[in-house]
Amino acid sequence: MSEEQISVDVLNIGRAVQTELQRVIYGQAAAIQSLLVAITAGGHVLIEGVPGVAKTLLARSLAAALRCRFSRIQFTPDLMPSDITGVNVFDLAAHEFRFRPGPLFADIVLADEINRAPAKTQAALLEAMQEHQVTAAGVRHTLEEPFFVLATQNPIEMEGTYPLPEAQLDRFMFNVVMDYLPEDEEVAVVTRTTSEMPAPIAALFTGEDVLRFHEIVRKVPVAEEIVRYAVKLAAASRPHQPASPDFINQWASWGAGTRAGQFLVLGSKARALLKGRAHVTMEDIRTLAYPTLRHRILLNYRAEAEGIGVENVIARLIEMIKPPIQ
Repeated sequence: MSEEQISVDVLNIGRAVQTELQRVIYGQAAAIQSLLVAITAGGHVLIEGVPGVAKTLLARSLAAALRCRFSRIQFTPDLMPSDITGVNVFDLAAHEFRFRPGPLFADIVLADEINRAPAKTQAALLEAMQEHQVTAAGVRHTLEEPFFVLATQNPIEMEGTYPLPEAQLDRFMFNVVMDYLPEDEEVAVVTRTTSEMPAPIAALFTGEDVLRFHEIVRKVPVAEEIVRYAVKLAAASRPHQPASPDFINQWASWGAGTRAGQFLVLGSKARALLKGRAHVTMEDIRTLAYPTLRHRILLNYRAEAEGIGVENVIARLIEMIKPPIQ
């Protein structure tokens, strides 16, 4: 099969899934597109949004459209690692301990309000995200593929929470923000959801199809200049480096690591296919810079005092770091 045919096939797949999701998720096209890019590329996603913007519904609907096993975990301060990984129980008939898998053993796991769980539980989740395995009673258990974590955070209620460490944040490919809808779209949502029950999400694909997408994405060609641009964009966010811009030194306490460049390129490959192209462009990199860098740039108190947000910093980085080719 030619590269052009592959790109068309993935484009059709992406459109089919997006159309199906938008039957029940209104006005969140950008969030849906970001999740499709991440799923196609094989990355985890951190979703931030106020209550009631359909974060849980989006994750559940995506799992249904891809015919994947779905699991939702409500993270709470008393959640223990064994509550998510599983436990060993004694089998009276066999006279031995057997491992009972926890809710992490699913294809798509929704970690709801992830920052409400203590560090040891987040560490267990981190192992699953990075190694695709869990450890229970000293024994490692491999998670079946595909395996995705879609975690949510409530940005307006931080009391009694455990902020995610930078090492765990870095494991998320994207940080997707779901905000309130414009008035007209919110009116449409209220009207449609109070007049009829939506039809169930159609199962369009399988987990095996998702794994095949991962292989296709990695075969997409990318020019060295584009990879270099992604690396420069990520490197420019690191303060107190020889090539760091002055505004980064003033406003940032921490910048993006090497994984940011990897995810920028990998995500751009997936986005190119979902747009019907068999090659990556600079626009792919620039578009994905926001969800890729948003949770990897830690701003300091000076930036906060001056009213500078991470979106402003990313925009200035994109404006300052000029691509070598157009």
